[in-house]
Amino acid sequence: MNEQITIKELFSLDKTIATGIFEGAVYPWEVLSKIGDYIVELGNSLPQKEYYKRGDNIWIHKEATVFDSAYIAGPAIICKGAEVRHCAFIRGKAVVGENAVVGNSTELKNVILFDNVQVPHYNYVGDSILGYKSHMGAGSITSNVKSDKTLVVVKDKFDSGEEIETGRKKFGAMLGDHVEVGCNSVLNPGTVIGRDCNVYPLSSVRGVIPAEHIFKDAQHVVKKEEK
Repeated sequence: MNEQITIKELFSLDKTIATGIFEGAVYPWEVLSKIGDYIVELGNSLPQKEYYKRGDNIWIHKEATVFDSAYIAGPAIICKGAEVRHCAFIRGKAVVGENAVVGNSTELKNVILFDNVQVPHYNYVGDSILGYKSHMGAGSITSNVKSDKTLVVVKDKFDSGEEIETGRKKFGAMLGDHVEVGCNSVLNPGTVIGRDCNVYPLSSVRGVIPAEHIFKDAQHVVKKEEK
């Protein structure tokens, strides 16, 4: 088992309404196939005094802000303080955490956004999980299907050399807590980025990036200096 890319190493599970979905799982991509059903189960248990139900299995907190021009398909949960801005496109199976931002023309599909996540400008996030306070710069996206349509393998080139078969055709990226992704970057299928990492703008990222590193390019992934 590759400890550094396990759920417990990547995420603060007290920073999401979807904590329960991770029970019994080791790696975060194991829960991707469960998101839709989990949202329906969780949504039906949410207090009506805090959430209102809209359409087909869409729960929106009464203190969330959803622009009239945003499109939301169920199942979905939009948590307290979240903002779903102008022309956002939520295609379903999405949890948007407390105080998270889903911005202009951003598209979500089969995702969990932890609390305080920001995907504020022209982002695509599919079949992915974004940890607490992670941020994707303008135009950065997750690529969730390989060009040859084969199953995604998570490759750890920087540490163990391990390759983990996921059994999934669709798998975008797993971002640990406090990850910063620079503008116009592409996170290729099977990308896993550890906590407190930074990714330079215009990057093409693939495989595992260890916690507390800076991805400058594929040949230059450096440990952050201690403050």
